[in-house]
Amino acid sequence: MSRKRASRRLAADVSLLAVALAFALPLAWVLLSSVDPRAELKVKVPDGFTLGNFDAVLTPDVTYTPLLNSLILCGGATALTVVCAALAAYPLSRFRSRLNRPFLLTILFATGLPITAIMVPVYALFVRVNLIDTVQGTVLFFAASQLPFAIWLMKNFMDGVPKELEEAAWTDGASSLQSLVRIVLPLMGPGLAVVTVFSFVMMWGNFFVPFMLLLSPDRMPASVSINDFFGNRGMVAYGQLAAFSVIYSTPVILLYVLVARRLGGGFALGGAVKG
Repeated sequence: MSRKRASRRLAADVSLLAVALAFALPLAWVLLSSVDPRAELKVKVPDGFTLGNFDAVLTPDVTYTPLLNSLILCGGATALTVVCAALAAYPLSRFRSRLNRPFLLTILFATGLPITAIMVPVYALFVRVNLIDTVQGTVLFFAASQLPFAIWLMKNFMDGVPKELEEAAWTDGASSLQSLVRIVLPLMGPGLAVVTVFSFVMMWGNFFVPFMLLLSPDRMPASVSINDFFGNRGMVAYGQLAAFSVIYSTPVILLYVLVARRLGGGFALGGAVKG
């Protein structure tokens, strides 16, 4: 039995190592190619070290303006998503109704709809209401596309906050909105962090939506401008592409680092309602 158990553990370790390697190889290529003066489409140790790839892409047209557009689009849409998700999840979590379950199942079904299936009517609608090629229109659609799953996540986290804490606040004269802002949301910090990071990351890497809704080159985010590194006839500046990818990934990594301490926290409110 011990040999069989050891062989199973070895097989599991080898499988996990293979999966980890599959994820590590693309990251290794990006990091190594970004400082390789002769980068190719293969993972290799650079013959020399250079920062010329970063110098080539760190220009207003290539990096600064697209990154600023991405931050405006994704940051605004994430804030709007979190606020709307909290307001929608609160009554679903605190008030019982026969419509709660059908509503939750409906929004869960909405998360499974492919974005390409609804872009044609959305594009036609945006043309009619003069929202095409506007930052605010793209922000609204970003938020609307992420809102169903954000509501589902927010509601599940909100269920973990004891209702008795709100009832005590209500006794002191607080309204439902005040109890949500001052009691529930501060106590569900990990939930807010998860919804924020999830929404931001999904929007940050979205290519299709801004490509369809934005027409002006100076309004394009970095997720669309990265396509400019792929030239005609298969010619690609791999070193500059890798350098841009490193810079493009930095805001997401910084956001995760900022909220990582909240992700590791818990509610731990079991004793708060006793006594």
